[in-house]
Amino acid sequence: MERARLSGALYSRMNLTEVQVCSFIPANLPNEGWQVRIQACPSGEWSELLHRFADANFYQTHAFGSTSWGCQSLVHAVCAGKGGIRGLVQIRTIRAWPRFGVAYVRWGPCVRPYAEAWDQDAFRTLLDAMVAEFVKRRHWILRVVPYVYETDAEAVMARRILEEMGFKREPNGRCYRTFLVDLNTPSETIRKRLDGKWRNQLNAAERNHLEVVEGTDVEMFHHFVTLYDEMMARKRFETSVNVRQFARMQERLMPHERMRVVLARRNGVWHAGVVASRVGQIGIYLLGATAQDGLKSKASYLLQWRTMEFLKSVGCRMYDLGGIDPEANPGVFHFKAGMGGVESRLLGTFEYAPSVVQKRLLHWLERFQRWWRRRVA
Repeated sequence: MERARLSGALYSRMNLTEVQVCSFIPANLPNEGWQVRIQACPSGEWSELLHRFADANFYQTHAFGSTSWGCQSLVHAVCAGKGGIRGLVQIRTIRAWPRFGVAYVRWGPCVRPYAEAWDQDAFRTLLDAMVAEFVKRRHWILRVVPYVYETDAEAVMARRILEEMGFKREPNGRCYRTFLVDLNTPSETIRKRLDGKWRNQLNAAERNHLEVVEGTDVEMFHHFVTLYDEMMARKRFETSVNVRQFARMQERLMPHERMRVVLARRNGVWHAGVVASRVGQIGIYLLGATAQDGLKSKASYLLQWRTMEFLKSVGCRMYDLGGIDPEANPGVFHFKAGMGGVESRLLGTFEYAPSVVQKRLLHWLERFQRWWRRRVA
């Protein structure tokens, strides 16, 4: 009852006269009495709403969206039904020219309120509302990457809903692939699941007299950036990761959303660092860095173990190891494979386009953009 009152209060505060409104869509969609409101939501209110969902995640935070794409590109859809708010989603909007644009959802919608089951009606309702607004009214392409792993119980239902509604899975789109470490078991069991060689490296790191510092403040993140820069200078490989952009996100994130930074040092010298997200019930490994001294002290093994212990202590049920690519990055794949996780993938990228011509045009533009970036680089 308390959750329903609070959700209703937050929903009513989303005043259409105070923020940029995209639309108001009455939910005469899958369920009678439901409604969806699509508008730009202030960061504080969005954080409060997102915090109520177990399938919330770092990529649905206002700080990630506003830092990556700009506040002017963000809109938010909130689905209300019986008992209050049942689902929500952050959407990136890209308007190329009149009657051509893209609405993009990364790892959403969020439809699992804490202590409740995944809500298939809210999932369908939010998708219906986005199709009505972006595809039917604006004639844009809607692209959704659902936050559902193939190993999840709701994976079959989520895929069925998407296909029944007319979404098409992109066969050539990159599918997020990762390892998921189960944190619902005792720490002793989690440690036993580690690969034998990985566990031996962890034991060695624990004997190396490393001091571990943990926290969420911006200064700690700056220490991590220094470590990261040193590693990149040593390895000399190209990456699309902008670590300073993550530092700006840390400044914008609400206190309960901030990334957890774990650093190891010895005799005042930093050896390694790990950055992880704890938004929702699945922690995500976001960034890692190891200095030359850290390669000898095996500091990364200790920091990953401390991160798992922390995420378990705050109620996370899984630890997502942040993606794997055994062909392009076999070393990182081997390291993560030793952490006792189960390999899984997200369902993939699904698109709903107003016409085949627009869909082909978008894909051609994206191929051209990738080609141009490679040429400039």
